[in-house]
Amino acid sequence: MSLKGKAAIVGVAEFKPSRYTQGATTLGMLAEVGMQAVADAGLELRDIDGLVTEAFAEAPMFAPATMVEYLGIDAKFAEVVDHGGATGAAMVLRAAMAISAGLCDRVLCVTAARREQRSNSGPRRSANTGWAGRRSDRTPYSEFEEPYGAIGANFGYALIAQRYMHEFALKPEQLARIAVAQRYNACHNPDAMFYGQPITIDDVLNSPVVVDPLHLLEIVMPVAGAAAVVVTSAETARKLPQPPVYILGAGEHTTHRSITYAPDLVRSPIKAAADAAFAMAGVRREDIDIASIYDCYTITVLVSLEDAGFAPKGAGGAFVDEHNLQFDGDFPLNPHGGQLSFGQAGIAGGMSHVTEAARQLMGRCGERQVKNADFAFVNGNGGIMSEQVSLIFGRDA
Repeated sequence: MSLKGKAAIVGVAEFKPSRYTQGATTLGMLAEVGMQAVADAGLELRDIDGLVTEAFAEAPMFAPATMVEYLGIDAKFAEVVDHGGATGAAMVLRAAMAISAGLCDRVLCVTAARREQRSNSGPRRSANTGWAGRRSDRTPYSEFEEPYGAIGANFGYALIAQRYMHEFALKPEQLARIAVAQRYNACHNPDAMFYGQPITIDDVLNSPVVVDPLHLLEIVMPVAGAAAVVVTSAETARKLPQPPVYILGAGEHTTHRSITYAPDLVRSPIKAAADAAFAMAGVRREDIDIASIYDCYTITVLVSLEDAGFAPKGAGGAFVDEHNLQFDGDFPLNPHGGQLSFGQAGIAGGMSHVTEAARQLMGRCGERQVKNADFAFVNGNGGIMSEQVSLIFGRDA
C-alpha cells in the first residue's frame, strides 16, 4: 500500500523551549499545544476525529483516552506511540496510515516534555514518569548492562563514534562542523535555546569531553517543550487555510533496543526506512531541498546522512567538508538549529524535525527560510540508532 499524497500536514504548533516548567503538567502542555495546532489548521476541536499521543506522567496507561476526554474529542482512531526520538515521525506515519485506510480524516498528533528544577534534598522528580523509581525496569538491559555503567545514551553513541573512527577516516573537526552549522541556523531562529550564541569548530573541540570522543557541544541539552501537528486527508487539506505539506513517502525499521544487540555499530536501520520512503515517494536524493534529521549527537547526523543515501558509507566526513549545511547553504540541514542548538524537549524534540520541515515547505520560517524548497526528508531516531522512521514531504501531492 502506498501513502503517497493521501494525507497532509495542515496545522503546526510548538512551544519555545525552556529550561524548566515549574508547576506545569504534561497533560496541560499536551492539551495547549494541541489546541494551538488545531487552530493553526483552521479547525476546531470538534472537527478532530483522530488522536495520536505518547504515554505521559499523568497517564502512563490509557493515554489516548485521557487526552480524548480532556480535549472533548470524539475519536474514531486513537493511538499511543512509543518510539523514543522517532515518535514524532512515527505519529505522522500512523496518522497517514489511518487516514489512508478510511478510519478517520483529521488527526491531532501531540508531544510534550516538562522539566522541574531539582532541589538539593528530597526525592528526585522525574520529568516523564512522576516520582523517580516508581516504575521498575525488568528488561535484560537493566539486569546485565546498567549495573556495569551502561546508563543513558551517551556511552552508546560514543561507542558508535569510536567504532566509526576505527573503520573510516573521520576527523573530529568534521563532526564539529555539524554542530557549528546547526548553531548558525539557531542564531537565525529566535525560538532556539542558543539563539544569539554562535560557536566555532575550536569552541566545540575545546569543550569538555563527556564520553570519548564526544564533546559537550556535540551533545544535546535537555529542555522542556511541546509540539503538535494536524494531519488530514489530501481532500480536506485543500479546503483549509494553510498551504498543505503532503506526505509522499514513509518507511520504518527497528532492529534492537540495547546497543549490545545492534547488528552493526556504524550501519543503522535508517537505510531500510529511508529506502522505503524514497521508493514510495518516487523522489531522488538529489531532489531533497531540506534534510531534517534527528541530531541527539553529531555522530547521529553523520551516520544518518550516509544510511539515508546522501553519502556513501564512510564518506560522511568528506560530505560535511564539501557541503554547506547552513539553511542558506547548498545542503540545508536542520534549519531550526536541530536539537543540538534548538534544544531537545524529550519526545517533542524529535517532533521538532517534523514541525520544522512542515513550516519550511509552507514558507513560514522568516529569516531562516530555505528558498525554493519543494521536498524535505525527515528522519526520527529512537534509542541508540534503534528505531528509525523516515518521511518524505512535498509541497505538491
